[in-house]
Amino acid sequence: MGTKEQRPAPPSICARGHHTIENDAHREMLPGIVDEIVRSLDADDSPDHVSYPMIPSQESLLGIVDLYLAILMPGYFGTQAVDRPSVPFYLGSRVDRLYRLLVEQVGKCLIHECSGPKPQCDDCHVKAADVAIDVLRKVPELRRLLAGDVQAAYDGDPAAKDLEEIIFCYPGLRAVTIYRLAHELSRLGVPILPRMLTEHAHSITGCDIHPGATIGESFFIDHATGVVIGETTIIGDRVRLYQGVTLGGASFSKDENGRLLRDLKRHPTIEDDCVIYAGAVILGGDTVVGHGSVIGGSVWLTHSVPPNTQVTLSSQEKRVTTINGEDDP
Repeated sequence: MGTKEQRPAPPSICARGHHTIENDAHREMLPGIVDEIVRSLDADDSPDHVSYPMIPSQESLLGIVDLYLAILMPGYFGTQAVDRPSVPFYLGSRVDRLYRLLVEQVGKCLIHECSGPKPQCDDCHVKAADVAIDVLRKVPELRRLLAGDVQAAYDGDPAAKDLEEIIFCYPGLRAVTIYRLAHELSRLGVPILPRMLTEHAHSITGCDIHPGATIGESFFIDHATGVVIGETTIIGDRVRLYQGVTLGGASFSKDENGRLLRDLKRHPTIEDDCVIYAGAVILGGDTVVGHGSVIGGSVWLTHSVPPNTQVTLSSQEKRVTTINGEDDP
């Protein structure tokens, strides 16, 4: 017969007891630590939201995005197949859930903007319901815009095999789709939530579009990563951007007290049918890129260009050397 496997001896009672005593000694320090944290809330610059109504949660934000996508593109998103007879029930249940979620979360945003801490605000709840209805009424128009954005991506990218690949896989389309919902909420005067939506899109796509920007039809961002579109940017129809493009502010005006002026047009205008290649930086509220223009990669532009203009970097002589430093013929 074989010998039984030797197992390590369990820790002694003294060792376990010592460990327990040590834990208890550390835990006794916790109330004092909590007291210190509580006192820190009294600081003028304390980053807390104590005694104010709740603002939207990330979980609710994801719920809004999921329902919005399922309503916008039935059958593409969600966990169940959709056939024509079931469409009214499918959409009806999701529209109702999105309505309730929007009323709840928009209401929190509006109450937060009221003067002082308020647990309830009847006017805010009424406005939240109005906003939710206005957004849902906009869905057919948003679906029309989405179809144009998908087609623009297909027409602008020879690597796209079909429209379904674009819908499922293209981060630029996802960023623009979420932006269009956020823009509607921003246009209706909802604070906080629009920016939360576009920052969620930013986190999953690498594309940063401010909800206040105005973007026309058939818009395509190829690759998406690193694209920045500022708050007061105006983009026309059938515009195409590539990765790393920045549509930003050239400078930030201040008042006599040195505070930033926030209600000025700080970002450029891109007219219809323009193409802006990777890494281009276009800055300034007075900068207008005329329709049909092409801005080359890595161009830095702070002035307007007329329609049908091509802007590229001046050519530079290329030098190729071997590893030992000699010129390669």
